[in-house]
Amino acid sequence: METVSGVNNWRLIVRREADGVVIVRASTCDARAALPETLLGLPVTALGDHALSPSAGEAPGDRIRVACGPVPDDAEWGNRRLEELALPPSLRRVGDYALFNCSGLKTLCLYDSVRYWGGGVLMNCRLLDTLRITQAEEGEALAYFAGELSRELDVTVTGPEGETVRLLFPEYAEQYEENCPAHHFDYNIQGAGYPYHHCFRSKRLDLREYDKLWPGFLAMEHDPEAAIRLALRRLRYPRELTERARKDYLAYLQGHAGEALEAALAERDGPGLRFLLDSLSPDQEVLSAALALARAGEDTGAVAVLLEERRRRFPAGREKAFDL
Repeated sequence: METVSGVNNWRLIVRREADGVVIVRASTCDARAALPETLLGLPVTALGDHALSPSAGEAPGDRIRVACGPVPDDAEWGNRRLEELALPPSLRRVGDYALFNCSGLKTLCLYDSVRYWGGGVLMNCRLLDTLRITQAEEGEALAYFAGELSRELDVTVTGPEGETVRLLFPEYAEQYEENCPAHHFDYNIQGAGYPYHHCFRSKRLDLREYDKLWPGFLAMEHDPEAAIRLALRRLRYPRELTERARKDYLAYLQGHAGEALEAALAERDGPGLRFLLDSLSPDQEVLSAALALARAGEDTGAVAVLLEERRRRFPAGREKAFDL
């Protein structure tokens, strides 16, 4: 078995092809891992069928050990501990069931360079809800994931020039209910997220169409916390954001200032907290409630920011502290 150095620990089975290397099997003991971009002097261009599936069996090919420092003797291999996976920019094809049963996977980082996604790639990846996509050109990866996963998705897309947009795709559920008298099944959609997961034209996301869904989303039964996070992300990353949409999102957050500050504190999002304080100008009661939450969560950075904001906007001495 050949051993090469890398940024993570992998046990790989690979196959050479004319234009690059196919990773047939990949197993890591790390919770966060990035697949190598090159192997055997060639770019990694494909993941084979069941490539990272913990339940996949042996397969023919060349064996490579990618090492990143010493590995404990009791290390658990097999991708069951894998929580965050980064795919290489050279990747062009992902085979059937490539991530099948990666049940701990929560975050996937990839380049929008994959041109083929096989069937069942994400089957049983029940925790996957965070995507970080880097665009060399405007590809179809986001449309693929939004269509495959009906759960809430937190998506960050970085464009070719480094411009970033962060989006929330709210959750929805599809259900089939048997209609016995009519001898057929009724198809029902629950949750307000369905239009967001399908707001693509020719598999490209139109941010203006995304923003136009906002009034309809609020008019339907929806998760208020998701609405706050959606509005906050669009305001903080205002790529192609129209003035009308900006005002609509801002008005919603102003009407839910306390909940918005609570959401930023829950995510320990310091820049988001600062953004909300500057944009919403919450009153003293809301500030005090947020400060209590920050102290309860032992978030010293947020406590400092909130104390400074309270001192700046409500300095001591403007109100009577007691009566004689």
